[in-house]
This record gives sequence, C-alpha cells and structure tokens, in this order.
Amino acid sequence: MPPPSWATARPAADRSSGSGAPPAGPPRTAAKSKRSGGSTWRRVLLAVVVLWIVFLVAVPVWAWTQIDKVDAEPNGDRPAEQAGTTYLLVGSDSRRGLDQEQREELATGDDTGGRGRTDTIMLMHVGSGPTLLMSIPRDSIVEIPGQGTTKINAAFSFGGPQLLVETVETNTGIRVDDYVEVGFGGFVNIVDGLGGVEICPETAIKDKDAGLDIAKGCQSAGGATALGYARSRHSYASQDLQRVQSQREVLGAIASAAKSPWTFLNPVRYFSVVSSTASSLRVGDNVGPLSLGRFAWNLSSAMGGGGLNCTVPIADTAVNWDEARSDEMFGLIIDDQTADIGKDLCTEDGLPAG
Repeated sequence: MPPPSWATARPAADRSSGSGAPPAGPPRTAAKSKRSGGSTWRRVLLAVVVLWIVFLVAVPVWAWTQIDKVDAEPNGDRPAEQAGTTYLLVGSDSRRGLDQEQREELATGDDTGGRGRTDTIMLMHVGSGPTLLMSIPRDSIVEIPGQGTTKINAAFSFGGPQLLVETVETNTGIRVDDYVEVGFGGFVNIVDGLGGVEICPETAIKDKDAGLDIAKGCQSAGGATALGYARSRHSYASQDLQRVQSQREVLGAIASAAKSPWTFLNPVRYFSVVSSTASSLRVGDNVGPLSLGRFAWNLSSAMGGGGLNCTVPIADTAVNWDEARSDEMFGLIIDDQTADIGKDLCTEDGLPAG
C-alpha cells in the first residue's frame, strides 16, 4: 500500500530551491555602498566643523599680536583694590593710520604734534550686579593732577593714558583695572567691517565740523557717517550731553552687529571685523587676551536690556558734576552695588530724572 501523500510531499521551499536551505538574501554590496557614502559625508562635515572652529579661534589669537600695548598705570597713590572689574574705555582723536585724504573726508583735522585729546570717556563696571556703562562728558570740569582745574579731556593731551587714568581715579575714587583705547581710523574700519550699523537720529543733522549731513530717522550708516554722528555736538542745544548719548547709541549698534550670527558665519566679515578691531586698539600692558574678551562680551551685555547706561550725574548743561548724586553713584560702584543704582542716579544725560 503506497504511503499517504502527506508523508511524501516536500516543502515548497525545498521544491523550489532544490535543498533545505532558506533562500539567499539580496546582494549586500549596495547596502555597504550606502553606509560607506554616509560615513564619507559625516567625515567631511566633521572636518569642515573642526576647521571652522580652528579658524574662529586662530583669527583672534593672531589679532592679539597686532594690538598695541601702552603703560596706563599711574604712578603714586591709587585707590585700593575694589570688588568687580572697572574698565576705562577711551575714544581718542588720534589720526594714526589715516592719510591726508581720509582726514579731509572724515573732517578730523590734523594732529597738533601732541598726544591728541579724548572725544569719548566711559567707565564700565562689571561685578555682582548689572553691568554699568557710564559716560563722562569730555567737557567736564575737574581737577587734573599737576595741571589745575580744566576740562577732563585735556588730561590725555597733558600726560597720555597714565594721567587720564589718574584723573578719573582722583575725581571718582574708582580704581581703573583695565584701559582700552580706540582711535578715529579704527572706529571707521570696525563699522565698515561690519557692513555698517543702524543709527536713529531724532532730527536731521548737518554739522560741518563733524563732516555730517544726515536725515531724521533710522538708517544704515557706514564708518565715516557713524564717526560723524558720534562726534557731532554743535547741532544740539545740549552739545556734549547729547553727544555722549549718541556715542552710546553707536557703541550699542556696533556691539549688536558684532554679535550677530552672520558675523561668525561669514569668514570675510569675521576676519575684517577682528583684524580692524585689533589694528585700532591700544590697551594697558596689564590687559591680557581673556580680559579683553571679557571686556567685549560685557560691553555687549551693558548695552542690552539688563545693563545700566548712564552719564555721570551732573547739575546743569554746563557739565558741572552734581556733587551729592555723583558721590553717591561713585560710592555704589566702588562697593560693587550697581543693583542699588536707581533711576534718580542713572539717567541718559546725567541730569536729575523728571
């Protein structure tokens, strides 16, 4: 009797393949090729990222070697060490790096053979509270050690950075830890390297002395226009008081543009800004690269919403300091208590609020 059909039937797979082994899978060559291609792109991307990071670090390291150093530490007695760090930021009218054609274009005039004067004087305090940026009007009447009573910007002309630092310390009691100076030419190059900055004059300004002729309202300004805007005073009734506000406005615009992602993602712009900044700066010989980096970062923070932007408290538009209010403000800075500086002390033009 023949065996039942279920006993003699072979599995379908067995019949089709001719053996008991499972069917072979698809060729592995394509899968390996895809994995290999993906790995190559990842390696290329990683290499690009590493090279970009090296570029971002190498440029400022090189730029540091281009920065001029100057002895800004006064001789003799100074205020004792104080909490936090206080920077003296100076915008000098140095024509260094400008040829005659550029001087005429920027209406800077010629050097008089001396050290020049300071168009911008600011103190920035970084400590436990909000970062404070305080303008000192250049026409402030103060005691300059060894020179008598005169405008504070003359201190730089009389004795350079050392005497200016000593004058600021003598009249405020605030110890200056680091000194940073930028000249006319450098200012222009920095702004141009950023592709311009936005300024928002409240009125049209035509100032021949500053080489400025602009309309009212927000607009993009190149280096020459931004410099003229920061220098202009004759078109304002309050002159020096309005100028210090314009200077802080331009400084804030520079800080905002410098921190934009486009500055770091565009290699040409990044190199231009960093190299222009380096070639325009003079810093105290005690200032290191990390300290200068902190200065730049905190300057940007000071111009932000959490910082304090003020003019030294004054009594009138003649730029006479308000003794009571200024002493109170200086004391709070000395004690690193900027959080306690109220709106009655910190005003844009230095005059009492209200």
